[in-house]
Amino acid sequence: MSLAIFDLDNTLIADDSDYLWGQFLVDQGIVDKDLYESANAKFYEEYKHGTLDIVEFLRFSLQPLSQHEPEQLYQWRDQFINDIITPILLKPAQQLIAKHRERGDTLIVITATNRFVTAPIVALYGIEHLLATTPEMIDGRYTGNYIEVPCFQAGKVELLNAWLETRPETLEDSWFYSDSHNDLPLLKLVDHPVAVDPDQKLSAYASDNNWPIISLRSERCPTNHFHK
Repeated sequence: MSLAIFDLDNTLIADDSDYLWGQFLVDQGIVDKDLYESANAKFYEEYKHGTLDIVEFLRFSLQPLSQHEPEQLYQWRDQFINDIITPILLKPAQQLIAKHRERGDTLIVITATNRFVTAPIVALYGIEHLLATTPEMIDGRYTGNYIEVPCFQAGKVELLNAWLETRPETLEDSWFYSDSHNDLPLLKLVDHPVAVDPDQKLSAYASDNNWPIISLRSERCPTNHFHK
């Protein structure tokens, strides 16, 4: 039994759920359009270039959670999942997940996008385990802060190692699928790193290191990266 780890945004889904959630808040008039839309775009560009200040971004992205009752937030989230996320689920991603499940692998998603946004998306893929940046909740309301460490770059490795301390799995024969150079700390740690529709920096690194490069944007899941 091996560990099969998946990034979420632009890996298992065909866009970035963190960015899309911010745009959804803008489109629904829940946040100020002029201020929020430009900041959301700025942070997303910084993420793609590897210059994102994750603490600054989380202070921005988690603030709307603190301004509304959870029941209202969950209603908006249901609408977001149905209208925005469901159309960008990827059939080849479902096939890849099924392949690992058939092999008896333990499946886990590790994503920088916060758990409020990602938990229902991961559930759509039938994956039980999720490590994500966790918004803080006190007395039944979100505070706008987060707990533990952000699940981003080296933070993904830290949270995974802490999770493994409570589990029977190890990183022996482990897999990690990601699109982003921000995930290089974890990609370098596993036995089977796989670049999925990678950004330019990850594509170059994967090529230089003979890592498999696959696409989940086509009709069928590629399987030639599997080996005994």
